[in-house]
Amino acid sequence: MKKKGKVYLIGAGPGHAGLITVRGKELLETCDAVVYDHLVPAEHLAYAGKALKIYAGKKGGLKSASQETINRRLCFLAKQGKKVVRLKGGDPFIFGRGGEEIAYLKRHKIPFEAVPGVTAALGAAAYAGIPLTHRGLASQVTFVTAHEDPAKGSALIDWNVLAKSGGTLVFYMGATRLDQLTSTLIRKGLSSKTPAAVVECATLPSQKTVRGTLGDIAKKAGQAGIGTPALTVVGKVVNLRNRVDWFSRLPLSGKAVLVTRARAQAGRLSRELLNLGARVIDSPMIKILPPATWAKLDAAIDGLRTFDWAVFTSANGVEKFMNRLCALKKDTRVFGDAKICAIGPATADKLKEYSLHADAVPPDYVSESLVSFLAGKEDLRGKKLLLVRSNLGRDYLPKAFRKLGARVHEVMAYRTQRDQSAGRRIAELFRKREIDFVTFTSSSTVKNFTAVLGKKTLSNIKNKTKWISIGPVTSATMRACGLKVHRQAGEYTIPGLVQAICRS
Repeated sequence: MKKKGKVYLIGAGPGHAGLITVRGKELLETCDAVVYDHLVPAEHLAYAGKALKIYAGKKGGLKSASQETINRRLCFLAKQGKKVVRLKGGDPFIFGRGGEEIAYLKRHKIPFEAVPGVTAALGAAAYAGIPLTHRGLASQVTFVTAHEDPAKGSALIDWNVLAKSGGTLVFYMGATRLDQLTSTLIRKGLSSKTPAAVVECATLPSQKTVRGTLGDIAKKAGQAGIGTPALTVVGKVVNLRNRVDWFSRLPLSGKAVLVTRARAQAGRLSRELLNLGARVIDSPMIKILPPATWAKLDAAIDGLRTFDWAVFTSANGVEKFMNRLCALKKDTRVFGDAKICAIGPATADKLKEYSLHADAVPPDYVSESLVSFLAGKEDLRGKKLLLVRSNLGRDYLPKAFRKLGARVHEVMAYRTQRDQSAGRRIAELFRKREIDFVTFTSSSTVKNFTAVLGKKTLSNIKNKTKWISIGPVTSATMRACGLKVHRQAGEYTIPGLVQAICRS
């Protein structure tokens, strides 16, 4: 019997990747197909992994799939036995046509489930510091679509009632008709001095909020270059913004940070920056790839019990080493009596994820400190060391250990390769002066960044931003490549790098 499919109508929230519900994320992680709208965060699509992803459009002013086409597509996928997610910005039932899509599914006997989301008005209220209700100021709130020209009138919107409601009014999709919207409310009796605000890109680092009155908000929004998506809040609660606003006061609010770390490793850095209000531009300069052959690593794993120390110089090395261990159907018992050294806390934390404890972590997270620290713990003469690293690891470690009498065996757990895909886009962002900080987490990211952009472009941009380094080795490479180190992390870790940006 053919498996019966089901459609899950999910609200993606107002834009911030973290504002999707737990239920919504769970369904995305297990679905077979996603039909998504333009305003859906890319991070949400990443949850869906290898599921079929179908773009439905829904960007203001641009051609999109018709509602009928979307409805038919949902039915078609479900009838194939697929678990289908219909992912919509905000909440599906607040100006999202969720009711229409469910009615269609119902008529065609397709099982469905609705998962609510944080609608744009609630996201804007929280992130712009404008409570939609407040004791003594507003005890009711009205959501209104401003998609149609208010000057034309509508049987579904009673502008006389809105003007006399006395509560908070929130208009969706009204940025392009703000002048007509405000003039209609004034004409219907609402004072031109009524506080008003327009919030663009609510909950995102690019959020912009403009305050004024009903009489001047259209002009102020135009002067500020407010675009879409945006919504308008009208009412006395707008005056609370100065007291309630928190988002625009975050340390990196309004700042754009270019992250050059490999895409798979950029997650933690990007999340910490986003939590501090930054606009994060992910432009990886390197790709993490497996070794050309696993033979040497496999042989080292087979003989791991014969080593005195296993030395890991990066979290990447730990992850790739342990992944290979698993692929070989082995576990941590292969370490035997071998002790483990990690170059820093991030590497040690990655070991903990695999229930491994680092016997040695140097106080300074660089190769020089690692050698002196390990040599201080025991006499390394005759000791057998396994050095797990990438293809671009420095020669310093094996040479320094051998000088101390150790027998060093190097194995490559992964390769790094230049990623040239973002060069043109980065140059354009610099040309528009849209980048405030550039972060480097390794010498390889510096070298690849300068190679991808080229000497001429680099010469034009090097004084148009602040360059932030994770540590002394990376800083030395930056200077060698002609870049000024505006700030170096005090602690050579991702949290240390973030602190360096905040102090700059």
